[in-house]
Amino acid sequence: MKMDILAIGVHPDDIELGCAGTLINEIRNGKTAAIVDLTQGELGTRGTVETRYVEAANAAKIMGVLERENLKMRDGFFRNDEEHQLKLISAIRHHRPDIVLGNVLHDRHPDHGRAGHLISDACFLSGLAKIETVGKDGKPQEKWRPRYFLQYMQDWYHEPDLLIDISDAFEQKMQAIQAYATQFHTSTSGGDGPQTYISTPDFLESITARARMLGKRIGVKYAEGFTTDKKIGIKNLDALIQNET
Repeated sequence: MKMDILAIGVHPDDIELGCAGTLINEIRNGKTAAIVDLTQGELGTRGTVETRYVEAANAAKIMGVLERENLKMRDGFFRNDEEHQLKLISAIRHHRPDIVLGNVLHDRHPDHGRAGHLISDACFLSGLAKIETVGKDGKPQEKWRPRYFLQYMQDWYHEPDLLIDISDAFEQKMQAIQAYATQFHTSTSGGDGPQTYISTPDFLESITARARMLGKRIGVKYAEGFTTDKKIGIKNLDALIQNET
């Protein structure tokens, strides 16, 4: 089934933190969406691979995505090379998305930036007919190039090229994040396991604070920010959000 949107994250929970509000918005508007996780997050301090799969499935259900798959690249050690590009190209050609949402190109965690460049290269290469891949059905895949690759913001702040109002979806976004009970501070798991950078209450508060800050810039309550190397075009001025402030 062709998807309108494919969200790609190097770790399970990257998508929930970075672009869940936008995904939820588009799904509510009738768009089809799928998720590809590049790794199983096996280097995470808290939880296990098995618990991450359960949490990722629960989060996908909360967001309403139709499919979620994991390419099982090696957490921390995958590379932006031919082997990994071909694996991701096959996934892109399988889902045939118009828009890809993926990791930012530079961030605190080296996996994020490396994944962002891998996604960017795979989106381009997927449109070349002479690169041959085989689908899950064993048949040759046709070329496919997404129209846009938008990079969601992660730990480091980047000046966004695009801001999307997620005010109506923000509560659902936070529910999807909190589905990762082993990773984040929640009412049921905040004290389980060693404390990490993302397991303190302050981390989730920072997610809310950034969404409020980005929302303020376009006159709404909450927003998500994206960067892109490709210029964004609109059909008419009705697509612009009225800034009341």
